[in-house]
Amino acid sequence: MLRLSAQPVELKLTTPFRISRNVQPVSPNVLIEIRHDNFVGYGEAAPDEYYGENQQTVLACLPILAASLGADPFPIEAIMQRLNHVLRLHPSAKAALNMALYDLVGKMLNVPLYKILGLAPQATPLTSFTIGIDTPQAMAEKARQAQGYPILKIKVGTKNDLDNIKAIRDVRDSAVLRVDANTGWTPKEAIQMINALAPYNIEFVEQPVVATDLAGLKLIRENVPVPIMADESCVTVEDIPRLAGCVDAVNLKLMKSNGLTNVLKMIHVARAHHLKIMLGCMIESSLAITAAAHLTPLVDYADLDGHLLIDNDPYTGVTVEEGKLILPAAPGLGVTERAR
Repeated sequence: MLRLSAQPVELKLTTPFRISRNVQPVSPNVLIEIRHDNFVGYGEAAPDEYYGENQQTVLACLPILAASLGADPFPIEAIMQRLNHVLRLHPSAKAALNMALYDLVGKMLNVPLYKILGLAPQATPLTSFTIGIDTPQAMAEKARQAQGYPILKIKVGTKNDLDNIKAIRDVRDSAVLRVDANTGWTPKEAIQMINALAPYNIEFVEQPVVATDLAGLKLIRENVPVPIMADESCVTVEDIPRLAGCVDAVNLKLMKSNGLTNVLKMIHVARAHHLKIMLGCMIESSLAITAAAHLTPLVDYADLDGHLLIDNDPYTGVTVEEGKLILPAAPGLGVTERAR
């Protein structure tokens, strides 16, 4: 049988991370290992209360799921079907198991994940670097300190949004700016604000309204000159056909969608519906970020900076050079543990 072990970890953010609905000084994640013979596969869960999970639920459900892993790590699709039959939700817990299985299989085959997937590692996109909500002065200073990142993702959803964008543009006049409201506006507010922000050369706006308001997303898209991306509205494969015609792009994340296997399916379905695709993240260590980065040759945009926002990353893996994601060439996910 495949043997599972899990331990909680507290990822400490360099500065408290604020979005429109909460502020986060620490990310309580869970690290796992799946062992088979002399091989070990690593995985990470970054649970989010928005999707009905926390560190305690992950730790509670992992032993239940482990009983259905079986003895062979290779039939990952069948394993995930069994896990979904045992427990319907718990997406980040399943994401951790899923990436650990891919890591294990890659190590047993002695090839990196991108080769298993038939992808070219040099085809990774640039990642954005996220600026959380703060005062205009503080956000401008964070943007100035992020000179090494050509793309900035700006969190919005406050009365100071326009002042914040102005302040950032003053110090980063040539940076690509992406805006993420995390459901913080009404459709009317979104139309007004996006039209006000458009002169500051915004690449796209992410999730302007609550996740269930697809009509609102469509209304916004029809009344602003900036592309609209869905994040919280896009959790399952079935969500994508519903979003086609309402948005221009979708943000896919391992932690909200059960891991690599399911996100691969979502990428292909999104392509079939002519949607642009971004791979995003929660606050995650280099372990989970690297897992997602292996899929980035398939997508248009990346927002994989969670490991850049923390002080105590327990792993090394994907690196970032002037914004570009550089995949490790080691087998599996290619991550290694830091000395503790």
